[in-house]
Amino acid sequence: MYQTKYHKPASVDEAVAALSSAEDGKVLGGGQTLLPTMKQHLAAPTDLVDLRGIAGMDAISAADGVLTIGAGARHADVAASATVREAIPALACLAGGIGDPAVRSMGTIGGSVANNDPAADYPAAVLGLGATVVTNSREIAADDFFEGMFSTALGEDEIITAIKFPIPSSAGYTKFPNPASRYAMVGVFVAQTGGGARVAVTGAGQDGVFRAEMMENALSSSFEAGALDGATVDSRGMLSDIHGTAEYRAHLVSVMAKRAVDSAV
Repeated sequence: MYQTKYHKPASVDEAVAALSSAEDGKVLGGGQTLLPTMKQHLAAPTDLVDLRGIAGMDAISAADGVLTIGAGARHADVAASATVREAIPALACLAGGIGDPAVRSMGTIGGSVANNDPAADYPAAVLGLGATVVTNSREIAADDFFEGMFSTALGEDEIITAIKFPIPSSAGYTKFPNPASRYAMVGVFVAQTGGGARVAVTGAGQDGVFRAEMMENALSSSFEAGALDGATVDSRGMLSDIHGTAEYRAHLVSVMAKRAVDSAV
């Protein structure tokens, strides 16, 4: 057994201070990854900094072409939000398909993005929409945020406070879930933006979420499923495990991308 000191800060500044003073502190959002990891003794933080008591961390708003979601918003909140459904329906759909009702009632968007699980859904939306991750000290573009499996640009004492999503003209998300875990074996988020099409893939890459440039080029010319005929991803960069080979996942990316475009249109 090991001892852990629990902190319940009332503000982001208090949370940062608690995290900075800890020997090995961890931020607690929804706890859907951290708490099971602690139970298995794969993590033993000296301090837990619980963000759930900070007012406004779960706020959702849209203005001037940007949808802003507080890091503390739960998956169920995002899925049910009329603001999200009106601004980016695909994002609400994505949130509603995460895990099961228990997970959606506890897990938070900030926790998911910060954890950057290679099979998580939200990283595909953040990267696919070209979102901006807002922390207590700066703003980080999606293209600079994800640095590999379970790795991000966040500093040791940095906390995500919100995520800003540019509202696209259309967007879609489709995933092929593992039947047991509901995590994405392959999930593809497509978006039609003023700067061209963006396509982000989760669940399949060896280094986590990534953009499919060949598909982006094809969709920038014509945002329809047929434009993706012949646009593929290299299987050499795909995960291969008991659930599916690299070649299988590469094929699924093409299939899911077409379905995502169809859902967007």
